[in-house]
Amino acid sequence: MINKSILASITLALCACSAGPQVKTIQALSESADAPYENILVISLFKSFDSRRYLEKEIVKQLSERGIKGVASTSLMNTKTPVTRQTFVDMVTSLNSDAVLITQLVSLESKGTMKDMNPQATRNFRPTHYYNVWSYELTEYVEPQRLELKHLLVLATQLYSVVSQEAVWAIEVKTKIVQDFDQLSGYSVIVNEAKAITSHLARDGLIAP
Repeated sequence: MINKSILASITLALCACSAGPQVKTIQALSESADAPYENILVISLFKSFDSRRYLEKEIVKQLSERGIKGVASTSLMNTKTPVTRQTFVDMVTSLNSDAVLITQLVSLESKGTMKDMNPQATRNFRPTHYYNVWSYELTEYVEPQRLELKHLLVLATQLYSVVSQEAVWAIEVKTKIVQDFDQLSGYSVIVNEAKAITSHLARDGLIAP
């Protein structure tokens, strides 16, 4: 069970600066799968509705750029819509989807460290009225310490065939994130996660390359 503090921080983690995602194949596409797919319902299962919406929207955008129809589940619901199997089954039926892409949080580890800022100093040398005697002044400007946060975010993504109603492919995407406590949010992590997912969908033959 993932505690509430981890779930509450997933939006922040998804919107920080990071290194490129590392992708691990958990389930390779089987030869019997009815791929490639052309009409995919995209679902993200996070506690935060905004986190779900952000990632789904970017995955749909990446699919669209490859000529694949993708629909974000959050575009068909609001925060009060029950997140149940029947809700998504009804979406599949109305959209006539041939596949369902589901992404969910596997783990989020966070660690905070206080970092010293680089001090700046000015030095002034001046002669005095005395022979070979100099005046020396040192002024240092020291900023407060900053809190650096490091996250290890792991997302699991599975693709289900509507015909077989079974998972036909799965990957795990791991991202290392570093940010200052007061750092402004960015969108780059979400974009990188979506690109990693869609590029591997294409690479593994689940969608047209």
